[in-house]
Amino acid sequence: MTKLRVECFTISIDGYAAGPDQSLEKPMGVGGPGLHRWAFPTRTFQTQLFGKPDGETGIDDDFAARGFRNVGAWIMGRNMFGPVRGPWIDDSWRGWWGENPVYHTQVFVLTHHPRAPLVMEGGTTFHFVTDGINAALERARAAANGKDVRIGGGADTIRQYLRERLIDELHIAISPVLLGTGEPLFDGLNLVDLGYTCTQHVASPRATHLVLTRT
Repeated sequence: MTKLRVECFTISIDGYAAGPDQSLEKPMGVGGPGLHRWAFPTRTFQTQLFGKPDGETGIDDDFAARGFRNVGAWIMGRNMFGPVRGPWIDDSWRGWWGENPVYHTQVFVLTHHPRAPLVMEGGTTFHFVTDGINAALERARAAANGKDVRIGGGADTIRQYLRERLIDELHIAISPVLLGTGEPLFDGLNLVDLGYTCTQHVASPRATHLVLTRT
């Protein structure tokens, strides 16, 4: 059965998934890039994101690699797709990832404003969904063709799916940094009442990896 998964989603010790004052110049907010020091050196990220032939292996790479296995479609919030707010004035913004994004599948972007699908190189097509999280999930599951659906983020998108108990598995990496403020991942959620338990926890020198599973 197709699962809805969150993978490689990093938060600070104090629970923030991004720093304050996000902008085009600072898409992860002030201090946000420090969250991902565990991921960027891994072989998976070096090859998938940067096209380089090598990188570090070990615990961090194991979790990075599992995040790309058996994924047939993605869902993301509009804030993850880009910094543009309000109606789409034009189609000039095409994402953070260049003309050949890392997804290589169909990606369903939650938004309140319609936009035509955006076909990119490498098999990625961004679809802009205006009728809510359930509609996006239904379309993503159909596009995944039996594989899993991965939620890329951001935090608000993950919270919406958690509230509805739609996420089957959630991999969180806790980075040893403090942000003080920013975008909290679990704000307003009672994960116990929602039926989630921690089924795996592994530490590396750069992060503590937790897997939460819906019971």
